[in-house]
Amino acid sequence: MYTFSQLLIRNILIGIVFSILAATISLLILGERFQDKATQQKNIITTIAQKIILNNDKQKLAETLRRMTTYSQLKIANSDNKNTFTYSKANVGTAIPFVTPNPKKFSIKELDLNITFQQDFSKETNSALQLMGILFLLSNIFIIFASWLSIRKHKVFFRAISQQIKNDLSNINNSVEDNKDAVVNDILDIPELREGINEIKGIITSQLNNSSALEKEAYLDSLTQLPNRGRFVQYYENEVVQDSPVKFGVLLITRCSELQTINQIHGYHEGDTYIVNIAEIFNTALINYPTAKIFRLNSSDFACIIPNVQLKEAENFAQDLTGKFNEYQQASELDSVAYTGLVYFDKSKPLGELLALADTGISVAQTKNINAWYSQKDTDILENNSINYGNQNWRQEIESVIENQRISLLLQPIQPSNRNSRVYGEILARFLNSNEEMLPTASFIAMAEKLDKIVAVDRLIIETAINEIVTKNLNDQSFGINVSARSINDEHFLIWLERRLLRESAVAPRLIFEITEHGLQQNIKTSKRFIDMIHRVGSRVTVERFGVGLTSFKFFRDLKPDFIKMDSTYTRDIDEDKNNQYFLRLMVDLAHRLSISVLAESVESQEEKHTLEKLFIDGCQGFYIGKPTAI
Repeated sequence: MYTFSQLLIRNILIGIVFSILAATISLLILGERFQDKATQQKNIITTIAQKIILNNDKQKLAETLRRMTTYSQLKIANSDNKNTFTYSKANVGTAIPFVTPNPKKFSIKELDLNITFQQDFSKETNSALQLMGILFLLSNIFIIFASWLSIRKHKVFFRAISQQIKNDLSNINNSVEDNKDAVVNDILDIPELREGINEIKGIITSQLNNSSALEKEAYLDSLTQLPNRGRFVQYYENEVVQDSPVKFGVLLITRCSELQTINQIHGYHEGDTYIVNIAEIFNTALINYPTAKIFRLNSSDFACIIPNVQLKEAENFAQDLTGKFNEYQQASELDSVAYTGLVYFDKSKPLGELLALADTGISVAQTKNINAWYSQKDTDILENNSINYGNQNWRQEIESVIENQRISLLLQPIQPSNRNSRVYGEILARFLNSNEEMLPTASFIAMAEKLDKIVAVDRLIIETAINEIVTKNLNDQSFGINVSARSINDEHFLIWLERRLLRESAVAPRLIFEITEHGLQQNIKTSKRFIDMIHRVGSRVTVERFGVGLTSFKFFRDLKPDFIKMDSTYTRDIDEDKNNQYFLRLMVDLAHRLSISVLAESVESQEEKHTLEKLFIDGCQGFYIGKPTAI
């Protein structure tokens, strides 16, 4: 029979061996999980890089990756190590052998990129080590307690055996078994031991629940409750690329064309409602496709994967989707709802290529009917450069709009806060295709910028606005017209605009030209020249989206604009945001000292309007104040 000391030492040694073995296995499993996450992150980076670099925005790639995932280090460079972006996180925990993945290095040859990254798993590693430490401590407490009980029970046990041997040797085996069962049952009936076991179970359950909740949050869009872009990439890699029942299918990308316009005119709450309604339309349309999956990729894009169907069947689905979008458009009085690009895939198709093709399909669809769809087939890639194909459609459409002056103007009022405030109404342009159907405004402006047609578009808007004012004799009102940063930096545009305003000396004082704060900051010298010219001919200038950049008031004192229009991030829910109230009051006071009027956009409620008026804002614009109407 072991003494207490011998039994205790033996049990502790056994416990330590098993604890080390369990810890090693746990760490190896954790290391494999980290490696899987690193591999998934590599695929996500590749997809995002292909999407963003296609738009020639390398800086945005670095910013996007930083927002998505915490890195201990990240390096993005060209093959010649130019245009390098390097990031290293301070106070990174010590790497654990076989657990913490080494930095991953890979190249995207078609984009001329070399990327090195290492994700920050310090939180997960610390949590795992803490859990193993707790389990190790509890297991040793259990061993010491069990050893002490074992000695006591063994003494009782052997006394019973000795007595039984004297009484009846033939029953010794049964007696041993009965006493063993009694010892086990007695031990399990100890309240302290049961409490310790339950505590260990609770810790493990809590850790598992926390991990599940974090994973769900990381892969779920909070607004629509749909899987997000990360889950979309994971699904494609696991269910399409890997060996699975999904052999082929169709990918649809749907772009919500009116989100930006709704946010600006009707407010962000209406914008959220618009997105939620489109998600519901998708779910309704997919009733007959139980294996289809829908994801929200970003603020305006949805992705839908319909597995194991041919392109023709998916086109029928897209047509049904367009019908539902048309019904929603009519009920909501929108210019459009959404446009869809389709592309067929099989296991050989990389995700980045499919996204580029579907994006091209959207560009083509936007130049066709309202809420249209377009299938980007493989033959289109062979006959046309994929990106240029969509661009060429847009180029032809924009040139056709300019040549035929297919444009309509709306006016959204700005309400003065008091009788002495000088305000105006903002002109909003809408563009029509050859069928007199509305083209998506945000896409039209973005493509005009991309294809170097924005200066001609600005001239068309200004010319049309002046003609409307003269024809309808609207000289008793003032009108705001948006001008792009590209235009104010164009010498020929400035000469044309000055001459045009000088010819319309009665109209010029009624015009206020709106330029974004960012656009003015691009070239201070040119911006000052533009504003001086505008003042010379009698017109005025508004700096819109003020507060997004880091502009100082010395900048405005030098440029001398007439108005600043606060960005919606400062005015939204201003009645509940004390910090924004303080900032806005400070801005109003400084602006008024420089004789600059302050306007607020995206005013969506009576509470917001009332708060802004108490802060001495000069004028309010937004859904609550008034909807855009024809001039």
